[in-house]
Amino acid sequence: MKELLRTNDPTVVAFATALLDGEGIAVFELDVNMSILDGSLGILPRRIMVADRDLFVAKAVMRDNDIDLVQ
Repeated sequence: MKELLRTNDPTVVAFATALLDGEGIAVFELDVNMSILDGSLGILPRRIMVADRDLFVAKAVMRDNDIDLVQ
């Protein structure tokens, strides 16, 4: 799995996940529980991971929708 996106904004996570689901790309979200443990203050970013084989298409979907990616 490769990291596609890292953000503190839950709306970006939801939007990105919906876009990727629409393309049939499986998404795994990391650090959700850590983000909740900090009191849901949004201090710790959540990470969206995709399979290696889906990374190219997933990046294209994010770029097409003006979502900043991990460098």
